[in-house]
Amino acid sequence: MAHAQPCQRLTQRTDSRRPGGATKLSENTMQWEVVIGLENHVQLTTDSKIFSGSPIKFGADANTQASPVDLALPGVLPVMNKQAVDRAIRFGLAVGATVAPQSVFARKNYFYPDLPKGYQISQFEDPVVIGGALTFGYEKDGEFVTKTVNLTRAHLEEDAGKSLHEDYAGMSGIDLNRAGTPLLEIVSEPEIRSAAEAVAYAKALHSLVMWLGVCDGNMQEGSFRCDVNVSVRPVGQKEFGTRCEIKNLNSFRFIEEAVHVEVRRQIELIEDGGKVVQATRLYDPDRKETREMRSKEDAQDYRYFPDPDLPPLTISQEWINTVKASMPELPAAMRARFVSEYALPEYDSLVLTQSKAMATYFIAVVEKAGKENAKAAANWLMGDVASTLNREGVDLDDAPVSAAQLAALLKRIADGTISNKAAKEVFAGMWEAKSSDENLVDTIIDAKGLKQISDSGALAAIVDEVLAANAKSVEQYRAGKEAAINALIGQAMKASKGKANPAQLTELLKAKLAG
Repeated sequence: MAHAQPCQRLTQRTDSRRPGGATKLSENTMQWEVVIGLENHVQLTTDSKIFSGSPIKFGADANTQASPVDLALPGVLPVMNKQAVDRAIRFGLAVGATVAPQSVFARKNYFYPDLPKGYQISQFEDPVVIGGALTFGYEKDGEFVTKTVNLTRAHLEEDAGKSLHEDYAGMSGIDLNRAGTPLLEIVSEPEIRSAAEAVAYAKALHSLVMWLGVCDGNMQEGSFRCDVNVSVRPVGQKEFGTRCEIKNLNSFRFIEEAVHVEVRRQIELIEDGGKVVQATRLYDPDRKETREMRSKEDAQDYRYFPDPDLPPLTISQEWINTVKASMPELPAAMRARFVSEYALPEYDSLVLTQSKAMATYFIAVVEKAGKENAKAAANWLMGDVASTLNREGVDLDDAPVSAAQLAALLKRIADGTISNKAAKEVFAGMWEAKSSDENLVDTIIDAKGLKQISDSGALAAIVDEVLAANAKSVEQYRAGKEAAINALIGQAMKASKGKANPAQLTELLKAKLAG
């Protein structure tokens, strides 16, 4: 197993809070190391449930999508969903894991009102995916860094139902529509050392499962949920501290907040002479605290045993090869291609491949604008396009500016038709127009009168006027003060109402001043 990356140290403790659950630290003699492992429940994009033909539709009326198999009624038998296995294989290949030639389904026994069988069909000792690793990038201390976290396993299982509390006074309702929904539970090694790393890992995993098409990634609908195991230990100690699991976090912000809060709670508890008790906890985002849900069970408490109704899952090499042949280009391969084919910096390639939508859009822009404009395309996507999407709350797939339109804009910048400043105005006009017209760029340029003056005769006349009106700056430049030309350029741009081609203007000014 690869060694974990350098750890973040908490060198102080606190009695106060920052917005978002971050910890404000004060001096303390003890230095602490945070140890985090994540368990992500990924709902698979199958047409039906994992062991029955019941449909999977979010928001359906309660208990309208639960078949006798999902309810475990007498006389029914589960049947494995091949689509679920396909998706598990696809994920395993993407993270460089071992796809087990044979895995076993087990019954995980526990009682909960929304668990109709009284047990959950899962995998324990023999999961379908073993090992693997996920590499991701994030910002640390003002720099963009990468880290690799090893994976323990990924196993197939069914989801439970849902308890409903809000609509019933003094009682709860049970909706079993979700019972039997196929999940892939992805478990990391405890190699994460900060809240920032935990969020970056979760975002990278979220992006990957969507990239592969194995999950729709909708966190609001519960398609991607996260359990975070958190413990602390004195720096230098090899043994792990006692962990607590924070269940069912369904946003990246909550992951970050919950880790900060739980780390602070454990450190303060230990330093005050207490002891961390292994438990399952829930995060309350309103009160910025974690609350104990139940004492943490270990594997033996679930009394796992092989499910007698399901034979071992056998996966042939031929099956693996078939899935492999259908897989899209993976982010790591695409990053390498962007660097080699488009001469992009590593940072750009990492950012552009954080989502399949962004990577696809970038490729489409470059195909239209040409490889020579690849860096400009990356800059626009990471800059103006990304900031506008965030401000408007729009996904890239729904952006009103198409890849072809952005490519046309880049061409007009490259050929000198418009300046970079004017291009921002054109882009804003394109966004507001919400038109599919590929000639929209030229239409807006003409309508707003944004074309640069590139005619040498017109520029020469402007330069002559500026030089005549600014004799002092001319004298200073010719005396060796090269910065004086900036004032002349500014005056010339002002005289042209910002429409002069800056490169041509500068070249012409220098030629005139040298004469």
